[in-house]
Amino acid sequence: MKTIDIEAWPRAVHYHFFKRMDYPHYNICANIDITNFLTNTKKQGLPFYYSMIFAVMSVLNTMDEFKYRIRGEDVVLHDTVHPAFSDMPKDSDNFKMVSTQMRGSIGSFIKEAKQKSQSQTASFVKEDLEGRDDLVYITSVPWVSFTNISHTISFNKNDCVPRLAWGKYFSDGGKTLMPFSVQAHHSFVDGIHMGRLFETLQDYLDGF
Repeated sequence: MKTIDIEAWPRAVHYHFFKRMDYPHYNICANIDITNFLTNTKKQGLPFYYSMIFAVMSVLNTMDEFKYRIRGEDVVLHDTVHPAFSDMPKDSDNFKMVSTQMRGSIGSFIKEAKQKSQSQTASFVKEDLEGRDDLVYITSVPWVSFTNISHTISFNKNDCVPRLAWGKYFSDGGKTLMPFSVQAHHSFVDGIHMGRLFETLQDYLDGF
């Protein structure tokens, strides 16, 4: 992690402009093509949800814009951000938030994520998640092919943790599509960066 020299930073003007907004967060939702990714995760016996978390986080960690965080009057850039994802026990409708390290291969990541989820006794959020800003919040709504989604958020202008969500996938013209949503802080993430995230994620899914 490093601290940014804000005044020497090429993004300083944009940062200050959006930071003063009452609600500096925005959301983009679009369908992504998971045809190849879904086929190959099934062939390899990989659970789709954990595989998708790994795919998204692999791509997102290549983009600094999604790893900046505001700490007081400072801006820091994390080397790596990690997923905090919703997971629902089979015997309950109440989900819990689970965090694991973003590291290793997809196989080792899935193994660790499963173990963390199964061993977590906290019914919702573990205390060690509170206050961390090196996270990305992830959820899935596999019952609805939504066209838009919003997230609960406190009106804290310094909350820069991205929120990701995806919904029920569906067939369209021989392809399997899935709604995918990204919510981010405009002090760091513009439309061009959102576009790059979607494009790079699509390339990852196509090449899996």
